[in-house]
Amino acid sequence: MIVERILGNTADLSAEELASVHLERVVLPLSALTRQVQRVTSDHGREIGLRLAGRIDLREGDILLRDETGLVVIALEPTDVLVIAPSSVLQMGVIAHNLGNRHLQAQFFGPDEPFEGLPGHQGVMVIQYDHTAAHYLDHQGVRYVRADRVMQVPFRHAEHTH
Repeated sequence: MIVERILGNTADLSAEELASVHLERVVLPLSALTRQVQRVTSDHGREIGLRLAGRIDLREGDILLRDETGLVVIALEPTDVLVIAPSSVLQMGVIAHNLGNRHLQAQFFGPDEPFEGLPGHQGVMVIQYDHTAAHYLDHQGVRYVRADRVMQVPFRHAEHTH
């Protein structure tokens, strides 16, 4: 079977609708969310080809297939990340600059986003795990935790030239 478009997202369905259907999952790593053409296998062994038009990123809960047996949806694997919680704006600037020079992609979250092991943080920077970055953070005395976390958005390089 070839899927050429996303049929919606489970987040848009009511609790009653979700309770009344069987969910079959296609578990993907974060890096697969940006690929428009790929072959995937559901947790029930169903092989599906994706050939998506346009530049869309897959998201957790995207519905690939809806039939009499239920829904086939996207689920995300946890990603090995470093969650960095600098103690000041100055420390954040220095850390972000130095990790950016290493071309490490980052995502930023505010103080309202909870992260286990970092209570009371004032905002965090999340990067994919890199042992040299962990060593650098240790050397700089920056508070961080290593975690397996389901990231909702793929890491991307910023578009720029030197």
